[in-house]
Amino acid sequence: MVERDNELKGTTFTISVLHINDAAPDKIRQLLAAKVALAPRFFNCAPLVLNVEKLAQQPDFDELKALVEAEDFVLVGITGTKDEAMKTAAKAAGLAVMASGRSRKADAEPAAEITLPETATELPLPTPLLASKVHVGPVRSGQQIYAAGTSLVVLGSVSPGAEVLADDSIHIYGALRGRAIAGARGNGDARIYCQQLQAELLSIAGTFQLSDALPAGLIQQPVHVRLDNEQLRIDRIK
Repeated sequence: MVERDNELKGTTFTISVLHINDAAPDKIRQLLAAKVALAPRFFNCAPLVLNVEKLAQQPDFDELKALVEAEDFVLVGITGTKDEAMKTAAKAAGLAVMASGRSRKADAEPAAEITLPETATELPLPTPLLASKVHVGPVRSGQQIYAAGTSLVVLGSVSPGAEVLADDSIHIYGALRGRAIAGARGNGDARIYCQQLQAELLSIAGTFQLSDALPAGLIQQPVHVRLDNEQLRIDRIK
């Protein structure tokens, strides 16, 4: 048997970002508690990054870390600061100082050109297709249906308090009144389709939108939801 050494590889993960303009602990605690109450399974031990771009003063990062983790999130870092003192304080609290992809691209120096030796290209094997998971009938309040590694098709409505999740897209042939979480493992190409939009929560690859933020003109309409520039875009199906 050939043993391989440990390897450091680059990859990407979907992480929710909490934008704060007031570091008052009570306000942050109330916000996180409200989010968790809507989708407890989705947010349990979920990684979180704080965007501190709009803060006028340096917060107490140790206190913020403690209250975030008390709500069952895992605070992994901050983003949105160019203040060296704030970066130092965040690092002292054990937090990573992160930059958005746009910032890293703007700040990076031009990369040196690298010429690779001519080698035979090894084509990856095709990924086996998984049949969509199909649920016939309504999804009742308190019920959760998860399509692991594939899409979910619901031939019925999703009741308030019910939750449907899929690693790929979600198709609902009925009213969506509960929570729909597509791209649960980070697939940003996943989509949500439903015949009547009345959702408590929509989420694709960790980017979510709550019922109070849904466009009024699209309520009870057939819609198509997708991820566009790190935001959910909801379009009416014509």
